[in-house]
Amino acid sequence: MPPRTGPGHHPSYGGSVDLVARLRAAGCVFAEEEAELLRDADDEQVGRRIAGEPLEHVLGWAEFRGLRVAVAPGVFVPRHRSELLVDLAIARSRPGAVVVDLCCGTGALGAAVAAAVGPDDSSASLLAPRDSSAAPSVELHAVDRDPAAVACARRNVPGRVHAGDLDAPLPDELRGRVDVLLASPPYVPTDEIARMPPEAREHEPRATLDGGPDGLALARRIAALAPHWLAPRGALLVECATHQGPALAVAVRDAGLTATVHTDDDATAVEGRWPTR
Repeated sequence: MPPRTGPGHHPSYGGSVDLVARLRAAGCVFAEEEAELLRDADDEQVGRRIAGEPLEHVLGWAEFRGLRVAVAPGVFVPRHRSELLVDLAIARSRPGAVVVDLCCGTGALGAAVAAAVGPDDSSASLLAPRDSSAAPSVELHAVDRDPAAVACARRNVPGRVHAGDLDAPLPDELRGRVDVLLASPPYVPTDEIARMPPEAREHEPRATLDGGPDGLALARRIAALAPHWLAPRGALLVECATHQGPALAVAVRDAGLTATVHTDDDATAVEGRWPTR
């Protein structure tokens, strides 16, 4: 739960009927659940949520695949649909694997992979202090170009966070060693941004949403660069919209990799691997 703000803390709302009504009037679909999460919030926090700021920005955290991930205002909030991408990455990882998370945002995806591959007693909260003596489960590298996202990821990622454009800041020694390269890049077509919910288009950076004319501008760049980094048995995993899967698969094949499209009820990811020789 969000911490109290100190001696001047406003009396708790406690999930009151009044707060539920205010949230519902503001258009919050899950008003009862949000009221419970905001039970220790003060007037300023409640006002921010009612004004349309994402709940995760107000709380300072988001739940993602069982982890409590630190989230800051102006940073893309991890979506539960990305759990497909994470599940695929976990299945292709092992202790000691080299994992790269491009367009990492909060770093939630790579952190979730590391937590799953790691020891059973790993903390379920990324906000808790880490045991610096524990051996890392994977060699994790996360990359984002936005300074706010980089700062946020450095709170969450049990590995190295690099600031820069896609693979540009990655160490050269990773070339040919990456076991899993995963990315959830922006994939909303430019013309569709205006039709997104205000919560996203007004409070998350446009660069984290806008994927160019067909939504695949960044995804194609990632497909093209992947062969420079993948290990012989490495896997590229990129999230996209379901209708974009076939086009992204073409881009992956154009990069010299085989392509497989994975889907579930909420998400799609395209996997690239070296052809079997």
